[in-house]
Amino acid sequence: MEHLEITTRSRCEMIDITAELRALVRGKTASGHWQSGALALFCPHTTCGLTVNEGADPDVKRDMLSFFSRLAPEHGDYRHAEGNSDAHIKTTLHGPSLLLIVEKGELRLGTWQSVYLCEGDGPRRPHPMDAVAEVRRVGRAFSCLRPAFAWPQRSTIHAP
Repeated sequence: MEHLEITTRSRCEMIDITAELRALVRGKTASGHWQSGALALFCPHTTCGLTVNEGADPDVKRDMLSFFSRLAPEHGDYRHAEGNSDAHIKTTLHGPSLLLIVEKGELRLGTWQSVYLCEGDGPRRPHPMDAVAEVRRVGRAFSCLRPAFAWPQRSTIHAP
C-alpha cells in the first residue's frame, strides 16, 4: 500500500494528480512489484473526493468548480455546525474512491482524461490523501477488461 500527500491551496479546487499516480505506478513497475491490474485509490476525508475528467482544457475544471459551487453554495441553508456542509455535499457527488486500470506498467486513461483530487474544505497542508494506491494482479480476469480500451470506430444500436 502506498500513501500520497497532496497540499491544497484553496477552499474548493481540483488538483490534477495524474503525474503523481503515473510516477507511482512506473516506480513500482520498475522495481518489479506491479505490472498489470487495478489501482485502487481512496481518500479518507469527508470533504475531499476523487474523480476522472478532462485534463487538456483548464476551462473544464473551472466549469466543474463553478457548477458544484452553484449546486452546493458555501453559505446555504445548512445546519452542520462546522460550516462546511457544502464540502460534504460535493464530496458525496465526487465520491471518495476510484478504481483505475494499470496495463503493462501504465495507467490506462483515455486520451484527454486526468485524475483529480477534489478539495471542498481547504486549504490543507499536506492533505493526507491516503491514496491507497495498490495494484494487484488479477490474472486472466484482467484480459476481460481489455476490450474496453479498443473502442469501435462506430456503433449502431438497433431498437426493437
